[in-house]
Amino acid sequence: MPPSQKRARRYDPVRTRAAVLAQFAHVREAVRVLTPEQLVLPTRLGDWTVRELAVHLAMGLSHVTRGLELPEPAPAKPDLTLLAWPFSTADRAARIAEDTMATAAGHPDPDALYAEVAGQFEALVPGDPGDRLLPTRAGTMRLADFLVTRTVELVVHTDDLNEAAGLDIPYDRQALAACTRLLADALAEKAPGGSVEVRVPPFAVVQCVQGPKHTRGTPPNVVETDPLTWIRLATGRTEWASALDAAKVGASGERADLAALLPLMG
Repeated sequence: MPPSQKRARRYDPVRTRAAVLAQFAHVREAVRVLTPEQLVLPTRLGDWTVRELAVHLAMGLSHVTRGLELPEPAPAKPDLTLLAWPFSTADRAARIAEDTMATAAGHPDPDALYAEVAGQFEALVPGDPGDRLLPTRAGTMRLADFLVTRTVELVVHTDDLNEAAGLDIPYDRQALAACTRLLADALAEKAPGGSVEVRVPPFAVVQCVQGPKHTRGTPPNVVETDPLTWIRLATGRTEWASALDAAKVGASGERADLAALLPLMG
């Protein structure tokens, strides 16, 4: 996959940290009152029940604190950039599933796990991490960048939890924005170019796909959708054709077919 050569989007680490905590708090409130019957419901994530999904959501934050408890890597460039992260998840899916099952088996009370994880996160994650490097499963990343990936984990799996248990957990606006923008930028990274404009109002607009570049006026190839539909497309929860048929996506122009580029994350 050729790099797009575009300057990476910058995220305010203070706002990102606040967004992660806010979304985690929304999920925790819902998990706290899940009934035994709801906890054993199936999800769209293979063999995971709602219990495993809830535990995995907590693990998304514990990965940050566990990394901070390790010695900081020697000064060097990160092994993994923020834009490369979405494409690294598929290779780790089997290990993630194993770890989730093991953690769920060892934590019969999800609310106690959430309290522990939230306390550790607030105590260990600085408000402004600067350029601190963090060891992760995928490689060394800047802590500020890894926090952005946590918004993706939280928002995507909040949607999974809502779907599985019939819940209506809200989305923190900043968390939803960061997740939407990272996945939109990942599309531009995967298919660099300027022939298609992808709009996900109110959070993101990117140019992608090689071909005649649009410079002014109405672009000849436009894709537009809402944030949650875009996130579901980018993560394989919704197929391109299904979203089009349901009028969840508007696509105009001969190049405005993203089916071959999706999903972005495995």
